[in-house]
Amino acid sequence: MNEELIGRVGRHLRSWVTGRPPLGDTAGPGVATVVLEDPGHLTAVLGSDVVGPRTLVLVPGEQDGEEHASGATVIGYEGSLSEPGDDASVGDVLFLQVQDYSTSPYMSLLGTTLVRVAGETDFETFLADADTAKTEGTFAAFAVSPAVQLADLPALGGREPGDGPGTRLYVNREGDVSISPQGVRLGTAGDSAAALGAEWDRLNSESPADGSVALGAALPEEVRGPAVRQRPWLARYLAALDVQRDLQGHGVTDARVSGFGRRLVPALDAVTDAHDAVDPGAPFLSWTPEKAYVRVPGLDRTFQLGRRAAQITEMLLVHGSVEGVLDQPAQPDTQPDTPPVDRAAVDQVLAFFAAKGVPLVPDTSAVAVTA
Repeated sequence: MNEELIGRVGRHLRSWVTGRPPLGDTAGPGVATVVLEDPGHLTAVLGSDVVGPRTLVLVPGEQDGEEHASGATVIGYEGSLSEPGDDASVGDVLFLQVQDYSTSPYMSLLGTTLVRVAGETDFETFLADADTAKTEGTFAAFAVSPAVQLADLPALGGREPGDGPGTRLYVNREGDVSISPQGVRLGTAGDSAAALGAEWDRLNSESPADGSVALGAALPEEVRGPAVRQRPWLARYLAALDVQRDLQGHGVTDARVSGFGRRLVPALDAVTDAHDAVDPGAPFLSWTPEKAYVRVPGLDRTFQLGRRAAQITEMLLVHGSVEGVLDQPAQPDTQPDTPPVDRAAVDQVLAFFAAKGVPLVPDTSAVAVTA
């Protein structure tokens, strides 16, 4: 397997696990990724219109990048990509473990690990970890490991608008088709893309809470739906996990994340309806005692800031406007390290990020780019 194909398999596997469309994916006929548990269903899948030139099919056995007449690429794998406690390998190059969420804190991470919510106990543990992170700022150690990827993010409160049968499909040993191993059945191997899409639409219309289909076979919707709706910040939490993993991958450990447990500027803890409270796409401010960082979801760059610039950046993220920052009262007695903010200092921070293509507040068009 050549390096280009290895990279493509990695991107598609990540997409299939999370529900996010693969990076660099182009629109076109066929689902992006199909995973089969039994090679006996391969012929039926390849004979349907769910596959096309953009499709990567992963099937048990020895297949080394064979291209089907449809243009789909067929790759073999060993083991299981769906069963918690199992592991899998692709071409003796990519090796993965599969774990359920509730036992993952007690397992050794020996490499890339796919963590699944496979039932109510897992879901309750996930929620408890999320609540602890939100209120205390402490993230579960395994969840922020660069080796870990949580599965089925839309069902856990993530905002992944591209999820569905156009992005990923799973075919179990009996030939039932869903979007994930814990997902509600959409049809049978060999069904048309239109039929699978129609069932997807029907199920979503009956249960409009985002993500219900991805975990519907493992978790009752009357348990999942209300818990997610009561926590509108879960998408932000899942994005914060990505930020923490990225920082740890660069050797930055024990970083605090603004909005989770506390703020760098303590006065901001009192701000209600903070602008960055629930938006998973808003930039994140993280800090250690020595340094501060800004990470933008979807942008593969991390910016390091001095402490004063970091404080102003956090004010902008929380208030969502320059006016809100300038109107914030100074508290020199209780917070002597946070002096009043002047317009020139705010504009300097905005200009720095504008030059990097990162707007910190909704409208920075009036700010001159001088950095």
